[in-house]
Amino acid sequence: MTITRFHACTLGLLAALALAGCTGSEPAADQAASDEHATADEHAEGKSSSAGLPTGHIDAGAKRVLVKSQATGQACVDCHGKDGNEPLDPTYPKLGGQYHDYLARALQMYRSGGREHALMSAQAQNLTDQEIADLSAYFASRPSHLSDLHGLD
Repeated sequence: MTITRFHACTLGLLAALALAGCTGSEPAADQAASDEHATADEHAEGKSSSAGLPTGHIDAGAKRVLVKSQATGQACVDCHGKDGNEPLDPTYPKLGGQYHDYLARALQMYRSGGREHALMSAQAQNLTDQEIADLSAYFASRPSHLSDLHGLD
């Protein structure tokens, strides 16, 4: 019996679906829906990070964004704005509404030297894991002004 490319793709798709059903984890769409219905108290604590950081606390992050770094004399809000959506320079990223794991990993990379930027490397140098987690939770909790490809045809 000859298996056509269509049949091979169909078999591969069915195998992937069967394996996905066996993982026991919540499908991404269901997870996103449950996240939308999380209470304010659940969001107030932030989330733990896949970057190996402790759970971030939004309230602590809201305070930390105002602290001026000894290395640069700047606070997060000085360059990115209060909610992370008003960068001082158009080349600076908007942080409000960004994924907390992305923010945490970026700060870890600046701190370790794996990612370099004249200001951010110095800014992140003395941040603790908890401060990175708190800052990431805070900026992730802010309204998003990020551009994406949704709605483009």
